[in-house]
Amino acid sequence: MRIQLVVLDMAGTTIRDDDAVNDCLRIALEDHSVVTTRDEINQVMGIAKPVAIRTLLEKRRSGEPVADERVKAVHSSFHHRMLRHYRTSPGVAPMPHAMAALAQLKEAGVRVALDTGFSRAIVDAILERLGWRECGLLDATVASDEVTQGRPHPALLFKAMELTRVRAAEAVAKVGDTPADLGEGMAAGAGLVIGVTNGSHTAHELVRCPHTHLIPDLRWLPELVLKHV
Repeated sequence: MRIQLVVLDMAGTTIRDDDAVNDCLRIALEDHSVVTTRDEINQVMGIAKPVAIRTLLEKRRSGEPVADERVKAVHSSFHHRMLRHYRTSPGVAPMPHAMAALAQLKEAGVRVALDTGFSRAIVDAILERLGWRECGLLDATVASDEVTQGRPHPALLFKAMELTRVRAAEAVAKVGDTPADLGEGMAAGAGLVIGVTNGSHTAHELVRCPHTHLIPDLRWLPELVLKHV
């Protein structure tokens, strides 16, 4: 089946990250007396941030449940730090080759959507900062607080399909830089599940996850997708 829609992750896939998500989440946890490592944070990258926070907190308590109020407090700290980063950091920019890749896909008649583990408020801050609302390259964006379940559940991808009126998951290519992204694509039954290895996870890390393809950066995406159009 031809690919009609490409759904790409945001931070680390289409948006330069510079480890900001990892840093902001780690510092937010430290604000609440929880010390974690970069590798521990990386294990929950890509999933909805309240879920990621709960997972990390429960790990510290050997799996014992954590109060919702504690999760909300850490998430609030993370949320404010990420908003400040995307509104003010000079390093906020598209990932290498992202704009050219999106333009090539659109020119070929392929619909393009972004999905993310971020909230809508953070998504909107990114779109505003980069001028992507008016760029004409995006058909839809989906935030984690707009669906009932985050990655690796396929709800984000299914919402992108609904917004772009694509009916068959086999006609979708899912692209991301985390195991959660690849899990989302596989769970949805996407026709292509593509890992990008210049984001938060390396090729060595992503090759262990179910996928159809791995590419070093988005420069290789249009050729791969357009073979299936």
